[in-house]
Amino acid sequence: MPGTLTSTPLTAVDRCDRCGAAARVRAVLPAGGELLFCQHHANEHMDRLRELDAVIDTESAPAS
Repeated sequence: MPGTLTSTPLTAVDRCDRCGAAARVRAVLPAGGELLFCQHHANEHMDRLRELDAVIDTESAPAS
């Protein structure tokens, strides 16, 4: 039985990999990589992330 993957909640120090703004979305790629995005860049790349079967986590976004 495979183990359960867990991720830590995003915090105020987590930054978007595209622009450096506060991260609101974590995308975990099937190959094991992880990307953090602000909401703007998450929206921009969401279609491609879904094509890649990335696991999208918006629940751990920090409160503003």
